[in-house]
Amino acid sequence: MPNNKKEIIINPVTRLEGHAKIDIFLNDEGNVEDAYFQVVELRGFEKFCQGRPAEEMPRIAPRICGVCPNPHHMASGKAVDMLFGVECAQTAKKLRELSLCAHFLHSHIAHFYALAGPDFIVGPGAPPQERNIIGVINKVGVEVGGKVIKARAYAQRIQQIISGRATHPINNLPGGIAKPITREEQKEIEEMSKYLVEFGGFTLKTFEDIVLGNKGYVNIITGDIYRHQTYYMGTVDEKNKVAFYDGTIRVVDPAGNEFLKFRGENYLDHIAEHVEPWTYLKFPYLKKNGWKGFVDGKDSGVYRVAPLARLNAADGMATPLADEAYKKMYEALGGKPIHATLAMHWARVVEIMYAAERVKELIEDPQITDANVRNIPTDVAGEGIGQVEAPRGTLFHHYWSDDEGILTKLNILVATGNNNAAICMSVKRAAERLIKNFKVDEGLLNMVEMAFRAYDPCFACATHTLPGHMPLEVRIYDSDKNLYKTISRYEQ
Repeated sequence: MPNNKKEIIINPVTRLEGHAKIDIFLNDEGNVEDAYFQVVELRGFEKFCQGRPAEEMPRIAPRICGVCPNPHHMASGKAVDMLFGVECAQTAKKLRELSLCAHFLHSHIAHFYALAGPDFIVGPGAPPQERNIIGVINKVGVEVGGKVIKARAYAQRIQQIISGRATHPINNLPGGIAKPITREEQKEIEEMSKYLVEFGGFTLKTFEDIVLGNKGYVNIITGDIYRHQTYYMGTVDEKNKVAFYDGTIRVVDPAGNEFLKFRGENYLDHIAEHVEPWTYLKFPYLKKNGWKGFVDGKDSGVYRVAPLARLNAADGMATPLADEAYKKMYEALGGKPIHATLAMHWARVVEIMYAAERVKELIEDPQITDANVRNIPTDVAGEGIGQVEAPRGTLFHHYWSDDEGILTKLNILVATGNNNAAICMSVKRAAERLIKNFKVDEGLLNMVEMAFRAYDPCFACATHTLPGHMPLEVRIYDSDKNLYKTISRYEQ
């Protein structure tokens, strides 16, 4: 780049779902003065779903995203259960959780091997054309690539059997699901689950060999470039073990002490959202602390979700092999909580093991083929909140309806939204520590991108405004390309 260039733009950012860009501004010395992570797309699901029958939402909500449709399907299913005042049938709950765990496998495997993997397996400074899944296969071998493809195919097949489709599932209804599984389908999933547990162990070993076995990578993970001391949020069961489908939300402070514990339906008592004019994403924060800006520490309201946050907020994993991997991770990185952002990848691999074990546990449940999979609703309560863990973190669907069950208002708070402030902070911190004296190259810019990539963000899910207005900003320039006027439709 020219020595006097004051603005660096990464557009588009890569290896994530959705569209965003990074603006980095340098001072006269060529060091980072400020950096902005900007989401430049808007999807208005909360607006155009108004006026629709609430029972349609579990089929509409997955269309928010083709990468993580299953968690939207599950959160939406739980929301319409509550909106119609009906308890989900027990076998349906188990099948919903089983499908969600299969999705975790599908999503986490894709991120570890295809999106984040190139940074570690191929190398953060490798040529861009090599930092992709082909580059990964070239490094680890075709046989390993075959294992990855087979595991993802099995995870997709399980979702298809249980939820009707591998992508954009359709089976959830108020009070349960439309279709149970057969004995033959149970046996098919049982066989696949055995392979997936083996694959979980294989992936843990791959991470240990390739990432932890490279001292340079370990130094990057544990160093100062990618580190923030924040609050952490995740869903836990009654023993404070990580839970994906149902449980209590637990928040721990930067020292690892329990700060909050609440049910998903009470999220508005504890979470508020701040707005900035330069992005379509809002910035959720903890009400108890208030919005203090883009800062970390105990006084800040910023919290994080996603795999590392879930593990930091919990006391362990609910399955044996995953719990063993959980303990090993914390022993290796100096105990709880872990503040190293890139440790998200290790936590994600631990969750692959948990999801595989949980699929095996659920499919072996004697009641899993019970035909009673729905309780028929008889009333309209008028409001429903559904909360699950998505691969990217805690997800909320909140619906309001009239007496006929027609939707009047929606609020969808997704994992990437919960992480938005932390992502912006992580990008700025990485830029500040990597770019000095106007010295920058493509490899350093990729390392800046690694700061957001650890969160596995999904911007198609996250972009929304509750009133349905775009915070539009129009810039008018004269013939010499000087800014003449800015017109903003920004709503605080």
